[in-house]
Amino acid sequence: MKLNIQKPLAIFDLETTGLDISADRIVEIAILKVSPDGKEEKYEKRINPEMNISGESTSIHGISNADVKDCPTFSELADEIATFIGEADLAGFNSNKFDIPLLAEEFLRVKHPFKTGERKFIDVQNIFHKMEQRTLVAAYKFYCDKDLTNAHSADADVIATYEVLKAQIERYEEVENDVSFLAEFSTQNKNKILDFAGRIAQNENGEAIYNFGKHKGKTIAEIAESEPGYYGWMLNGNFPRYTKAVLKQEMESIKAKRQEQKKIQAEKEAEKMENKIEALKSKFGK
Repeated sequence: MKLNIQKPLAIFDLETTGLDISADRIVEIAILKVSPDGKEEKYEKRINPEMNISGESTSIHGISNADVKDCPTFSELADEIATFIGEADLAGFNSNKFDIPLLAEEFLRVKHPFKTGERKFIDVQNIFHKMEQRTLVAAYKFYCDKDLTNAHSADADVIATYEVLKAQIERYEEVENDVSFLAEFSTQNKNKILDFAGRIAQNENGEAIYNFGKHKGKTIAEIAESEPGYYGWMLNGNFPRYTKAVLKQEMESIKAKRQEQKKIQAEKEAEKMENKIEALKSKFGK
């Protein structure tokens, strides 16, 4: 079947040095970009992560330090990767929790202006878990009746993910062939996530809230008043760069609103004082 898309959709998968979004790096990236007319383009590169690949990670994806020691770094490939993705929406398997935030971290690390705000994000794993509660290997067998013999190869995983997504749309009447629907349906949290890692969200009133820990559900503005040190703790803590960037943006917005409120209050006070002066002038003839 053909996906109903109005702009390109980039289905991608990452193999990495580990699972820590804020610290680990990409060692392989595979992207399948599908255009609205059905045209498919592929991009695949191994990357020198400039750090050690753990033995545990190598045992999963089969990529060793020796395999990537002469490969280009992400800094060297950032422009190329961003250009290939272009303005496409993004999709993957467990991508909302891992691949997208880690890719965003890599771009932020090299100070590349890769924009995420206008994109939609489809997490095929979340659709699968809502409907069947399985893994990618099982999903591929269940939906496509095929064995994923080369699991944890970025290229094999991204092709399987694309085929599973199309099969999901065909199988379930309630799963619409529409990017906006798929992006919303594949999001697990009832609050709108603002930072991919799920630390910062937006409540039903449109307010930015903390989405974890002791202040979960409380607005950032509220905690800025009651516990101002919490903001600094997050900025200095082991949180993803994208999370910190979103938090900084929200705090700047809060400060700007406070300044505007102070300005309005000062203007009101000045107006009251001016009215008092005018009243006194009128009373005493001056």
